[in-house]
Amino acid sequence: MSTTTLTPLKRLGHVAVRVTDIPTALAFYKSLGMEVAWEDHDWAYVKAGADGLALLGPAYTHAGAHFGFILHERAELAAHFAALKASGAACSPLLDHRDGTSSFYAKDPDGNLLEFLYEPVIG
Repeated sequence: MSTTTLTPLKRLGHVAVRVTDIPTALAFYKSLGMEVAWEDHDWAYVKAGADGLALLGPAYTHAGAHFGFILHERAELAAHFAALKASGAACSPLLDHRDGTSSFYAKDPDGNLLEFLYEPVIG
């Protein structure tokens, strides 16, 4: 896949891991000084500065363990999606979310799951 026309990725924004119990995992990561950015019954998101860790509970079915790249322009997200699809990479649909973000999942040549996430800059 040629990346000459793509904006280079600048930041690995988060890693997502499977956990057996959201409250127990949250308590552990909070004890390390991480801040809870989101908590729900099937997943939670904690942050260490600008870096995130998604905790995926047993009931979370949207994606498995993965790592995510943050993009700040919706056009960059669309360009990466088009390039990956054109290269034959397995990609999920590109979805717009109710919180103003957009994302898609793809697999690298070894089958590792990665997420490309458009996160608008606020402020």
